[in-house]
Amino acid sequence: MGNQLAGKASCDISKTAALKFVVLLGAVSLFADFTYEGARSITGPFMAILGASATVVGVVAGFGELSGYALRLVSGYLADRTGRYWTIVFVGYAINLLAVPLLALVGHWEIAAVLMVTERMGKAVRTPARDVMLSCASEPIGRGWSFGLHEALDQIGAVLGPLVVAAVVHFRSSYREGFGILLFPALIALSLLLAAKVSYPNPRDLEPASIKLEGKGYPRAFWLYVVAVGFIAAGYADFALVAYHFKKASVAPDYWIPIFYAVAMGVDGVAALVLGRVFDRIGFSVLIFAVLLSAFFAPLVFMGGFYAALAGMALWGIGMGAQESVMRAAIADMVPVNRLGLAYGVLNTVYGFFWFGGSILMGVLYDFSPGTLIVFSVVIQLASVPMLILAKIQPLPARTANGDKKRE
Repeated sequence: MGNQLAGKASCDISKTAALKFVVLLGAVSLFADFTYEGARSITGPFMAILGASATVVGVVAGFGELSGYALRLVSGYLADRTGRYWTIVFVGYAINLLAVPLLALVGHWEIAAVLMVTERMGKAVRTPARDVMLSCASEPIGRGWSFGLHEALDQIGAVLGPLVVAAVVHFRSSYREGFGILLFPALIALSLLLAAKVSYPNPRDLEPASIKLEGKGYPRAFWLYVVAVGFIAAGYADFALVAYHFKKASVAPDYWIPIFYAVAMGVDGVAALVLGRVFDRIGFSVLIFAVLLSAFFAPLVFMGGFYAALAGMALWGIGMGAQESVMRAAIADMVPVNRLGLAYGVLNTVYGFFWFGGSILMGVLYDFSPGTLIVFSVVIQLASVPMLILAKIQPLPARTANGDKKRE
C-alpha cells in the first residue's frame, strides 16, 4: 500500500516452506476450481432450460454469493477464536465440492438453486481459515506475489473445468453429464487437502511470532476499503447472468459459453500474478488501475457480438484477478493476524451483501432494459475509486514483532 506499516511481524516459517505451502494450497484450489467453476460456466443456461427467468437467475446467483459471503463472518470469527483451521477448511471444502456433481441429478430449477447456494456456503466456511494461514505464510515471499501465485494456480483449474464441461456439452449434448464428470476433480481436491494437512499438521506454525499492535480496533483505512470493495461487488455481473444473456441473445453457440468463461479465468490467473507482483512494489494503487480498466466489461458483454463479448469477458477476468489477489493481500497489511479471520469475514460479508443487491437489481434491469443495467454496472464500480484513494492515504497503526521497536 502507499502508506506502509511502520513494522511487520515475522513468520516462523522459511521461504522454502512458505512457498511449498502456498503451492500446495494452490493445487487444492486448482482442482476445487476445476469443479465448481466448471459447473458455474453452465448453471445459467442450465437454469434457463429448467424454466428459470433472468430475474430468478440473478436472485439465485446473488443469494448464493450473499449466503456464502455472510457466512464468512461467522467462519472467520470461529477461526480466530478456536484456531481449528483444518477442521473448518475440511468441512467447507467437502460441502463446496460435493454439491456440484449432485446437479447432474436434478430436474427442477428450485432444487438446482438450493445446490448452487449450498456450494457457495461451503466455500464460505473454508475461505477465511485458509486465507489466514495463507496470509502469514505469504509474508516471507511477498503477500501480493503469494496471493497472486495461489490465484494463478486456482485459475488453471478455473480454465480447465469450463473447457472440459464445454467438450462434454458439445459432444454429448448434455448439461447433466457435464456436472457429473466434475465428481473426479472434487475427489482429487479433497485428497490433496488431506496431504496438505499431513504436511502442515499444526497451523499455528504458520502464524507470526508474537505481535504487538499499537492502537485498538480496525484502522479507518480498513473501513474505507471495505466500502470501496462493496461498490465493486455491486456492479460486477455474475457470470450466471452473463451466460443467460449469451444464450438468450444467441451471442454464441452453447458449447462456446463455457469457453468464454475459460478465457476469463485464464485472464484472471495471469492478471493475478502480474497485479500481485506490482502490488508488492507500489501497493494497492494497482487495484485502482484494475477497477478503471475492468469497469467497462458490461458494454462489451451485454451489447456486443461474439468478439466484443469475448473482449468484455477478458476485462471481466482482469477485475476478478485483482479481487482474488490484490484485494485479499491488502487486508493482511491492515490488521494483525489475531484479528485477520474476522477482518476477512467482515470484508467478504460486505462484498456478499453488495453482490446480492447488485445481482438482484441487474437481473431485474436486464428483464427491463439491458442498457440501464450497463449504466448501473459501470457507474457503481467507478464510484469505488474515490474510496480507494481515501483508503490509500489514511495512516495505518504500526505493529511490531517480539517487542522490537517500530521502523521509521
